[in-house]
Amino acid sequence: MVDPIQLGLSDGVTRHTAIGIGMWLGAIMWFNIWFVIWPNRKKALGIVEADDDTKAASARTAMLFSRTNTLLSIPMLYALVVAQNLY
Repeated sequence: MVDPIQLGLSDGVTRHTAIGIGMWLGAIMWFNIWFVIWPNRKKALGIVEADDDTKAASARTAMLFSRTNTLLSIPMLYALVVAQNLY
């Protein structure tokens, strides 16, 4: 489990490098959801009290990070599939 997290640099196995890239991208996406997108969505939807300017800024921030996660999902899936099928 440690070798993929280190991107295969400790043992030189290319499968660990590919899986590690996928794992790190997944971890970044997880962080975006729980610590950026969800708190901003709660403000934008009115679940948490916020003024109108804050709601607008929170909605934009959540949208941009959601788009970032969508863009990161493609290379993440590619890295995980490559590790399974090409090595």
